[in-house]
Amino acid sequence: MARYKKRFRAFDPDPDCPTTVCEMPGCCNPAGYKAPKSPKKLNEYFWFCLEHVREYNKSWDFCKNMNLHEIEENLRSATVWNKPSWKLGHLGRIDRYKQELFIDAFNILNNSEVSAFKEQNSSIHTKIPLELENSIEILAIDWPITLAELKKRYMNLAKQYHPDRNNGNQNLEEQFKLINAAYSQLRTHLTKAS
Repeated sequence: MARYKKRFRAFDPDPDCPTTVCEMPGCCNPAGYKAPKSPKKLNEYFWFCLEHVREYNKSWDFCKNMNLHEIEENLRSATVWNKPSWKLGHLGRIDRYKQELFIDAFNILNNSEVSAFKEQNSSIHTKIPLELENSIEILAIDWPITLAELKKRYMNLAKQYHPDRNNGNQNLEEQFKLINAAYSQLRTHLTKAS
């Protein structure tokens, strides 16, 4: 059966104490309590007896010799356990003028910069890529289109032109092959773009 390590009470001396005598000058009592050397060196310790560690802790001031900016910076980093963090948003990256954020139907904001951004984005999205023009024409869809809309349109056309539903009509079979190729090309383009 495994033996458990003895639990020490709060005021018991540290069992890992490396020295035997208190580091306070003139004290000969056994050391057993650690205290950090400075706010910059929290992992380096003085070893004191109980009386001197209490005295040292009373005079301890973590913020000593820090200005207000350093104190505030220290508080901020301590709230996240001194780990790096990002601003809220998409890993700290916020698109300043997302089109969805500015739905201004009545042009109340009248912000020319936002309007210019919307016009620029709308012209980019409505322009059909040259390699997709033929596929869009075959599927008879409007551009831009989402992947969900594309799948819905494909399902409707597949039901209409599938050879099993049309008694093996050769003309409709060729049209079905074109629809499959167009759908495949558009789906590939949309999944790469997203």
